[in-house]
Amino acid sequence: MGLYYVILALILVACALMVIVVLVQNSKGGGLASNLQNQNQYMGVRKTADFLEKSTWTLAIGLCILSLVSVLVIPKHTDMFDTTDTELRQNIEATTPAQPTSSPVDYELPPTE
Repeated sequence: MGLYYVILALILVACALMVIVVLVQNSKGGGLASNLQNQNQYMGVRKTADFLEKSTWTLAIGLCILSLVSVLVIPKHTDMFDTTDTELRQNIEATTPAQPTSSPVDYELPPTE
């Protein structure tokens, strides 16, 4: 159950990072990269755009993998009560009225005038 919470926390962190990375990007090629106009910088405009695109893809793939792994570690059954599934079914069968086994009685309709 602890592993489930760790993966859940990683999923939430990946979602928050993805929101931040997508909001930094600009659909027309601007965003964070447009603020770096100096040609002599190590991370120029194109390298920043490449970094943001690669980080978006990495976070998206990581989010998909974490979601698939979380399915494997979800707690399957917590025994909160002492009753089992068969005991519950027996209780339901005991409280439901018995179904009639004979065929329904045919009633004659009065003649119409």
